[in-house]
Amino acid sequence: MATKLKLFLSIFAFVVLTSCKTSQLKHSSTPETGMFKVAILYPNGEDKTFDMDYYEKKHMPMVAGLLGKNLKFYEIDRGIAGRTPNDKVPFVAIGYFFITDVAAYNKTIAQNMDAIRTDIKKYTNIQPVIQISEIKQIK
Repeated sequence: MATKLKLFLSIFAFVVLTSCKTSQLKHSSTPETGMFKVAILYPNGEDKTFDMDYYEKKHMPMVAGLLGKNLKFYEIDRGIAGRTPNDKVPFVAIGYFFITDVAAYNKTIAQNMDAIRTDIKKYTNIQPVIQISEIKQIK
């Protein structure tokens, strides 16, 4: 009886783990024509601070959760160099949200602006620059 139970639990665990991996593979992190990209740029400068660990682990996941199904995926870039080796990095970080509906995005952000602004103060003293673009072509 104990052997049958162990076999059943092993098979059950295998099925659960396999289904989790399969569902992760279905998530597409490829932009598509007609989607929109929200770029949040954090310009570099004197006395600018940025906590990348907090941004990656707390802030972006928080905002992503607010966006719900409108969000297809997000990306985070950490600036490492400027145009030449002697140039300072122009942006310490850039975050991207890939969405399908700009109006829904704007509504969600407006409804949660206080929480977002409060959280921004936890990882940076930089005023972000935001640009929303329509993805027109992918090759």
